[in-house]
Amino acid sequence: MSQGDERGYGGNDPGGRTDDAYSTLGGTRQTRTRLPGGGDDGDGYGRRPARNSRSLIMAVGVVVLLIAAIAFANQGGGGGGSGGDNEKKPEAAGAGPTAATGTKPVQGKNGTIAAGFAHDEQGAQSAAANYAVALGSVDMFNKDSRHAIVNTIYTPKAASELTGPQDSAYSTDFLSKMGLDAEGKAPQGSTFISRTIPVGTKVVAYSPAATTVEVWYTGLIGMSGPESTDPVSTSWKTWTAELAWVDGDWKITSDTQKDGPAPVPGDVAASTSDEISRAVEEYGGFTYAR
Repeated sequence: MSQGDERGYGGNDPGGRTDDAYSTLGGTRQTRTRLPGGGDDGDGYGRRPARNSRSLIMAVGVVVLLIAAIAFANQGGGGGGSGGDNEKKPEAAGAGPTAATGTKPVQGKNGTIAAGFAHDEQGAQSAAANYAVALGSVDMFNKDSRHAIVNTIYTPKAASELTGPQDSAYSTDFLSKMGLDAEGKAPQGSTFISRTIPVGTKVVAYSPAATTVEVWYTGLIGMSGPESTDPVSTSWKTWTAELAWVDGDWKITSDTQKDGPAPVPGDVAASTSDEISRAVEEYGGFTYAR
């Protein structure tokens, strides 16, 4: 799922921020308190000094933190007690289909790719998300590592049919246009970046034997370096994977891809090539679980 065709170079590409913060503050009742001393307001009590804006902000902040702590404790975050009848089951919480299941990521690995997914809808979605990451990685631009990925996540039949066309797509000419040598390596002093970051997954059709899953993702691809003419940019795609249950795990039988949905670009200034290269080296990826 390399993202080469996002730049118009062709190739098989099944894979290739605005942060919103919400807080709810319940209604609170304030009581005026008169304290002895100070100026007299006519009833024998001193008038309370007016709070400045900084004190008010601090007070509101404390209330927000207190409410968050109470909510966390009520959900079982605090120690002690089994919750009894007040403990809500996950299915009773009214979670929508896009909410995370809470299932932990699989621990198994086939090389560097997650393996051993559950034989259900959740497992199929987790498999598709992790396979999207593998197919959108820089390893797809090297013949040996690409073959290893394809043979790991596709069915044997699909892998045998895909290997030849992919090798033709990832030709020396194609790699050269991406700024890479014949082995898929970047020039000295430059960093080639190709990453897929799943945003969400959806089951289109499910049966224990065959499942169709869509993965909505954003991708990074380009060359980061002082002489790069193809800087790192983002894209938004939806990858559809047909999965089959083979030898105790989900495997891809076929896949397609389309553009979008794409949000409106943010107004964050682009980082320098050094910052991008350093981020790619310092920040690792994830094992995804639906």
